[in-house]
Amino acid sequence: MHAKDILIEGYGRIREEVHAAVQDLDAERLAARPAPGTNSVAWLVWHLTRVQDDHVADAAGLEQVWTARDWHGRFGLDLPVTDTGFGHDASRVAAVRVDSPDLLTGYYDAVHEQTLGFLRGLTAAELERIVDERWDPPVTLGVRLVSVLSDDLQHVGQAAYVRGLLGHL
Repeated sequence: MHAKDILIEGYGRIREEVHAAVQDLDAERLAARPAPGTNSVAWLVWHLTRVQDDHVADAAGLEQVWTARDWHGRFGLDLPVTDTGFGHDASRVAAVRVDSPDLLTGYYDAVHEQTLGFLRGLTAAELERIVDERWDPPVTLGVRLVSVLSDDLQHVGQAAYVRGLLGHL
């Protein structure tokens, strides 16, 4: 099995879990936070999708789906177009509200398709390409893709946990 096939499988797991985390939740449940200062399901899924979109598009030399397909306009958030959620305080987390899970899954699915298109075309040698020299050692494409995969799986797991907590509040 080629490394890209493992990455494709891993990113596919994110998609499955994103859909499960938001399925049948209404706007109130998507925005609910189990305690002050915590994240909502909507914010967690939006954030993990923004990070994947931002990082993979950058590595692939592509425009982000967020802007290329006007997901920024569809969400209508009062946030800068470049915002991915890093460093959000409680008020910014609260600003990420959606009317239905379809908006979150629609955006995620579009990012997922762009990610898969990029992954399918990778060669083993390309995974060694340096994509960020600000770190020591510099970050390779393979490391960046695994980093995004790890971050996204953690956040979707958090979204599933928050979803579970909401059933008990």
